[in-house]
Amino acid sequence: MADREETSRLEELFYEGSDLHGEERLEEALDRFEQCLAIDPDYVDAILGKAMVMSATERHEEAIELAKRMVEIDPDAVLAYTNLSMFYQKAGCIEEAETAGAKARTLEWKAELAGGQQEPSTGGSRED
Repeated sequence: MADREETSRLEELFYEGSDLHGEERLEEALDRFEQCLAIDPDYVDAILGKAMVMSATERHEEAIELAKRMVEIDPDAVLAYTNLSMFYQKAGCIEEAETAGAKARTLEWKAELAGGQQEPSTGGSRED
């Protein structure tokens, strides 16, 4: 886990990347997400940001691999499976998309049954 200074820099880079992605400055956004991952390779929010850039640039296989990495890091993250499903769908892998989507729904139902209306896990929250 990153120390406070690294966490601050990590969050700064992540938010810059998110803003750049929103402005469709995709190569710059990708650079910021990669800088995040150089600090913390398991930072799920940066992995997702990078995957979204890959998808936006039609690099679907790379987006899929990144989403699979999110699932490895947090196998109970609804968002990871939801995005994996979306990336599979964009790549034309409908059966795989349906399987990942079903897993996301199952996890969401389990969370609801376990404790009411819980926020879906993203695996990316950081608290010091």
